[in-house]
Amino acid sequence: MSRLNFKNIYTAGAVVNESDLYIHYHNPKMLIKYDDNYLEFLKMPTLEQFKEAAAYLHDFHLQRNQYHVKFKFPENKKPVEELIHYFITCNYDYTYLELFAIQPNQFPRVQENSDLTIQLVSEVNFDHYLYTKYQQDSAFGKEFANAQRDAYQQEFQDPSKLQILSYFRGNISGSLDIIIGQNIAEIDGLYVLEAYRNKGIASAMQQFIMNTFPDKTIIVLADGEDTPREMYIKQKYRYLAFQYEVQKVYMNQKATIKQ
Repeated sequence: MSRLNFKNIYTAGAVVNESDLYIHYHNPKMLIKYDDNYLEFLKMPTLEQFKEAAAYLHDFHLQRNQYHVKFKFPENKKPVEELIHYFITCNYDYTYLELFAIQPNQFPRVQENSDLTIQLVSEVNFDHYLYTKYQQDSAFGKEFANAQRDAYQQEFQDPSKLQILSYFRGNISGSLDIIIGQNIAEIDGLYVLEAYRNKGIASAMQQFIMNTFPDKTIIVLADGEDTPREMYIKQKYRYLAFQYEVQKVYMNQKATIKQ
């Protein structure tokens, strides 16, 4: 297999425009999902190039009642100080993600716990899965959480996706999504309900994935400034790369890009 990188990360957005500078991804079925609707730079833009791209994406989104812009930058490259200053001045959310990978046989094996049950999502427990996802998605607003329900139903029918649930002493405690590739399996949406954290549930769900896909490389993204990355490091995931990204949300259709 060739070197794993951010191109291996799944996106539901389709390419709608491409140039020497960037690729524009768009998902008309899920306009409110920022990770499906964004512009990815192929090379680091100058400030003027970024402003032009931002104005283009803003206008494209505004025509479709989308009130955000999101940009991803080339892998393993940090924006120059002039860009960073502009992001801060114009109130962009500025962060970076890190890509990790592990071979299933290298994952520190989790001992079975009689309090914990891990299950694949089925028609019988699909409502339980929707409950956990709603709790997770509500952090981004009720509109987003409600819009996601149809997407989860479609993913349930998709053979390249798996959804799993965890139960602690019979109570719903967490969920996790898997995107299945030819040689890789991507962990996405790992979530444990607040009342059940620090009980080994996240590790148990990951162990389930390791057991299910012993011959695939398992990959996962983590916020470079958040605590889950520390968990992955302790679990012997290999750090592979980083990618900076910025986004901005506009409260109404009268919002404009600051030049």
